[in-house]
Amino acid sequence: MSEPIAQSEPGEPIAAAWEWDADEVRRIGHRVADLVADHLTTLPGKPVWQPYAATVPPADGGPVGLDDVLDEIAERVLPYPFGNGHPRYAAWVNSPPHVLGAYAEALAATLNPSVAGGDHAAVHVEREVIRVFRELAGFPDTGMGLLVSGGSMATLTALAVARHRAAERHGLDVRAHGLAGRTFVLYLGTEGHGSARKAAELLGIGSANIRLIPADADHRMRSDLLRQQVEADKAAGVVPVAVMASAGTVNTGAIDPLAEIAEICAEHDLWLHVDGSYGGPAVLLLDDHAPVRAALSAVDSIALDPHKWLYAPVDVGLVLLRDARLARDAFSLVPPYLRTDDEPWFSEFGFDQTRPFRALKVWAQLRHLGLDGYRRLIARDIAVAGRLAAAVDADPELELLAHGLSVVCFRGAGLTDEQNREVLTDVQRSGRAFLAGTTVNGVFALRACVVNPRMGSADAEAIVAEVCRAAGLIRRRAPH
Repeated sequence: MSEPIAQSEPGEPIAAAWEWDADEVRRIGHRVADLVADHLTTLPGKPVWQPYAATVPPADGGPVGLDDVLDEIAERVLPYPFGNGHPRYAAWVNSPPHVLGAYAEALAATLNPSVAGGDHAAVHVEREVIRVFRELAGFPDTGMGLLVSGGSMATLTALAVARHRAAERHGLDVRAHGLAGRTFVLYLGTEGHGSARKAAELLGIGSANIRLIPADADHRMRSDLLRQQVEADKAAGVVPVAVMASAGTVNTGAIDPLAEIAEICAEHDLWLHVDGSYGGPAVLLLDDHAPVRAALSAVDSIALDPHKWLYAPVDVGLVLLRDARLARDAFSLVPPYLRTDDEPWFSEFGFDQTRPFRALKVWAQLRHLGLDGYRRLIARDIAVAGRLAAAVDADPELELLAHGLSVVCFRGAGLTDEQNREVLTDVQRSGRAFLAGTTVNGVFALRACVVNPRMGSADAEAIVAEVCRAAGLIRRRAPH
């Protein structure tokens, strides 16, 4: 008979490093809460962004006391943020974190479950979050959803299911034999997100087999050219897999003509995936977009990112799938004779087996803010972006290039692409505002995206003034 494993006694090194008593847990928790409060409440008086000027202490240089570790975080990490918590950050689609979401993230980590399945709280919370968005999108009860790392993984998951369906309808077992030498194709607007290319490469379709559909003057996919391309491909004997349309492109905020695209997909029995990673919350919640929301109810899958326009801490994305059975067939490794329809595991519907408790922060913020609270916040972001666009349009030194949802693209009027790049660099390094760069209509543009409830009209106007200041410097330095 084997001897029982000896337990560490109180005071031994393992116990001292691992087991904290309740007082120590509270003391360190209070210190962390103080760091959170100080960081978030003092941001407006600090640079939006600044280059990292510290050094990261060696991770393998311990052991180091708890207070010393927190001191190092306070001195060498918190002063150098990405910038998205600041009221004058309007670059990429990165919202500031809601404080409740940050604390819910800590509570989720305290439980530290694997949300593959089973009967524990995390599973039920995720199912509730999925229910809310499934109903907002008009998907049936037979639909399915998964919380994933972000919009890219949501798109990969949805297109994997679409590939499985397309192969099955052509007599191919793609899980066992791959693409079997057949050419599979995807359809994407020229303004569509790059995650589609990554997905095509990972799924064996290949980026060369993405059909890029040109955009109209409003940066929306042209449905007439989509129809022509699908018909040509079917006549050529290739396998159309899916169309990826956008409900709010990251570049310009454009919304593709979803109703027209859905009609084409229905005619050709083609999967329609909608990338709503950025614009999805506005479409699902605001009455201004009710016609688009109605069109969403007819699509096969949707990608959303609560860590974008729902202000949840990174990371949390969401994929909604109209047909749960197809998703299960594409991913499940449980033999059919062992499957149960009574609360099947999440891991049967996606790639990940070990899944973090992403749902708690989303559920907590939904409970606290309510859908109406989110409507007000998102509508305010759009209004602030409108104020920024109006300020750009009213200034003769600037040129407005695009404005959709809460995205505003513009540039210094009369400046070259290279000079506008210099303007962007100057603005970013000033620490007084932070924008991103992009290309619109073939020219370099400064891009602002407002997904930041901390930003007001005064901040938007200050961002425009900062761009004008930097553009003025460039003009004065330019040879006459």
